[in-house]
Amino acid sequence: MRPLLILFIALPILEMWVLISVGQEIGALPTIGLVLLTAVVGLALLRRQSLSTVTRAQQKMQAGEMPAREMAEGIFLAVGGALLLTPGFITDAIGFVCLIPGLRQLVLGRLLSHVVILTPGKPGRGPSAGPARDRSGNIIEGDYQREDKDKKDDSDHRG
Repeated sequence: MRPLLILFIALPILEMWVLISVGQEIGALPTIGLVLLTAVVGLALLRRQSLSTVTRAQQKMQAGEMPAREMAEGIFLAVGGALLLTPGFITDAIGFVCLIPGLRQLVLGRLLSHVVILTPGKPGRGPSAGPARDRSGNIIEGDYQREDKDKKDDSDHRG
């Protein structure tokens, strides 16, 4: 929680510093023009990438596959679009990383390598797959008992 708070405080300060520095070098109007240009280019890129991602997700769903990567890309695209609409060059740089396919795939690949996606009904998943392990490789053991809420007591069924 603390790093996120620091980010929300530090990022706007850094953005203001960069905007003022760029404005001093090239002038106020060109700086505003650059900020507007990045927003327009970002929205065009967002539109194209969103359509492509939605199409791939639909194809996977029609094939009976889980579009997990496409869902993650959708989140990245939304974040990237929001960052590009936020005035500033630092947020624009991060936004373009989220929107440019090669960079987005690189970041997503690294993030998704730490995520396990469980798909119901797939072989190798569930109780028959063996013991569960946590991130450090330790076996997680436990017992469970299934209780059906719809199951009624025999005493309720008197004939």
